Parts: sequence; structure tokens; C-alpha cells
Amino acid sequence: MKFTDLGIIEPILKALADEGYTHPTPIQEQSIPILLARKDLLGVAQTGTGKTAAFTIPILQHLYQSKNDYKGKRKIKSLIVTPTRELAIQIAESITVYGKYTGLKNVVVFGGVKQGTQTNQLRGGTDILVATPGRLLDLISQGFITLRDVKYFVLDEADQMLDMGFIHDIKKIIAKLPAKRQSLFFSATMPAAIVNLSGEILGNPKKVSITPKQATAEKVEQAVYFVSKPNKSKLLIYLLEKNPEASVLIFSRTKHGADKIVRILGKANIKAAAIHGNKSQGARQRALGNFKDGKLTILIATDIAARGIDVEELSLVVNYDLPNISETYVHRIGRTGRAKASGKALSFCNTEEKAYLKDIQKLINQKIPVITEHPFPLDENEEIPQPKKQSNNRRKKAKRHVGHTSKESESNHKQKNRKTYAKKRRY
Repeated sequence: MKFTDLGIIEPILKALADEGYTHPTPIQEQSIPILLARKDLLGVAQTGTGKTAAFTIPILQHLYQSKNDYKGKRKIKSLIVTPTRELAIQIAESITVYGKYTGLKNVVVFGGVKQGTQTNQLRGGTDILVATPGRLLDLISQGFITLRDVKYFVLDEADQMLDMGFIHDIKKIIAKLPAKRQSLFFSATMPAAIVNLSGEILGNPKKVSITPKQATAEKVEQAVYFVSKPNKSKLLIYLLEKNPEASVLIFSRTKHGADKIVRILGKANIKAAAIHGNKSQGARQRALGNFKDGKLTILIATDIAARGIDVEELSLVVNYDLPNISETYVHRIGRTGRAKASGKALSFCNTEEKAYLKDIQKLINQKIPVITEHPFPLDENEEIPQPKKQSNNRRKKAKRHVGHTSKESESNHKQKNRKTYAKKRRY
């Protein structure tokens, strides 16, 4: 099937042709006809499957066909909410590309930067708004944004929204939307909390699911190294020195861990940068821009920050820390082997992470090959580190901070505090 078979209008087909796009991905092929028919959609698909085009193309078409119905200043008729700044920017860039012959305007707003530039753009009016939840609610409260004219609403990367604690913000946004609208809900995974949230947003939706197993098994060459936690950095340096020209995306479970990897590589004279939530927007964009342009070949990222990374010809993904959520592994390695390209994903697994590896192999329905020939093999007798025992003083301090579980104990606690306060006043 080709894009020309999907009922897409000529201005958008022309933009797609300019980019060399002729055949839709599976999620585009399934979703676009549903959305052009103005049905609500529940989509399950990982990043890298082409879902941005799947929802932006129908929205652009609807707005283009009805733009003569609106007079005066442009009003926000489509709202796309996504969890990270990088992903918001990426979606806005895609809208600009696909809609360049439609005359439609889009604006992107996100936190971490001063709002002046964004509010100036909003004053000029826009047809499509792409936003992160916090900045969106902030600008609504200041009166810069109203959602009363929204006809098309997209909630993208919903599982990451919940992981980042945005559930209350999302519910506030939904409460401000018109009841009559077309709603699109995309998530990579569908735990119970996501199912419940989709029920609040969607009416009687059509469902499209692109299973991650296909994208994982068919395109990406995978392997795992068993290595102790202290030796992970040594193994990483060893692999990077063997592949000096490779573009490498390294995943760390934590922000602190990402920064630590950069420092370790720096001591080995290997240039790298990290992107995560604690970095400023400018620093994140510079690092990501340099990585996309090839000026920087090694980037360390946390899972949330990596959702906005779309780099062509990424040759290697390294799971420095195995994720404790199996679906996250699929998202990570999906950064390589995109479109028709091949890719490679290597994972480091210590004793504590073997259970994660087992869950991952169960999800993708394949056994990941183990590479045994390397300088830092895991000692099978290695013991899992036990938690340090607290000193008496630390135990007492912790005990003082334990919450009371009954009204009686709470009352005794308050009475003790009153006696202490009275005693202090006497002195």
C-alpha cells in the first residue's frame, strides 16, 4: 500500500513526496483511515514506528479542509500533549514538514526555558499546539491559552506521562477540553492505570496495536555481556575503543548514573555528553544537536529524555543498566535499526539484573545471545551486595521519622511534642 491509497489530500502528499515517503508504516496504514473517518483511536506502539505521522497527517487534513470555516485570529483547534521537551520539539518539526503546503501554523511550548518567545508566538495565533503538561497548565492559568476551540486532542507517550507523575496534570487538561472532540491516545504499554486513563479520555475508540516483538526481533542484532557492576565502565571503554567511529547511544537507569558515565569516559579521553531531566533545555538541545549532526558520537541518556531522540544511522545502543520494565528494553533498542536500517544493541547484565534479563527474553520471545569472550567476565560466585547495617544513631533517627499508624499513637506523639515545647518555654 502507498500513501496515495489512503485518501490523503494533495498538499500533504506533495510534502510526503518531498521527503521521499511513499509507503506508510503499519501503524500509519492502520491508523490514518480511522482518523480520517473522525473516530477516536487507542494506539499501542513504541517510539520509532511512525506514529507521529500517523496522527499528524489526519489532523492536518481535517484542519486544511475546514480552515475557511474560521475567520479572524487563528485559534487552537488541535492540542498534542507529550511528556518531554525533546519529543514536543520533534512532533512540531514533523507537523511543519508534513503541513508545509497547507498554510497551517503550529506552536510548541515546554518548560525549562523562559516563556517570552513562546507567549509571543501564541499571541500571533496558531492552529496546532504541541505542549508538555506543566508549561501548558501554567500558560492557561496566565490567560495565554484557552482550549475551548480544540477539535482534535492527542495524548502521546501516555505511559511515560504516568511514570513522570503527570497524571493529575493530564486530568486537569482533559477537564478544560470541549466534550465534543476527536481524541487520540498513544502509549507504548498498557498497564491497568493506562487503560483506566484511556477510558476517561476516549469514547468508543478503534484500537490499533503494533506489537514490539516484531520490531525487536527482525531488525536489531542483540547480545548480552555478563559483567559485574564495578567492571561495567571498564567493559564500556573496551567496546568503545574497539568501535571508535560508531555512533553510540548509552542508556543509564538514573540521572546521576548518566553523569557518572560521562566523567568516567572523560578520564579515558573519550568525549561524551549526557541528557536527562536535570540538564537545562539549552544543554540538552546542544548535546542532542551535536549527536544528530555527528559532531558527538557518544550520548548517554535516561529513558525519559531519550523519548525525543530520532537519529538516522545510529549504529549501536548500549544498555549500561538493564531496565526493570521489559517494555522499556524494546523502546531502547528501537532507537537503532529504524526504517530499513540494521542496528546492534548490547546489554550489560550483573548478578542483580539477571531477573530483568529473564523478563525481557520472555517479552520478546527470544533468547538474547551471550558474549563470553571479553576481558571482564562475571564471576558466577559474585555475591549480591547486601544493604549496609544502620548504626544505632541512624536507627534512632529513622525511628523518629516513622509515621504513626493509629490515632492513639498520633495522639501520644502530639502530647509528647506539647510537653517538650512547654519545657523549652520554661527555660
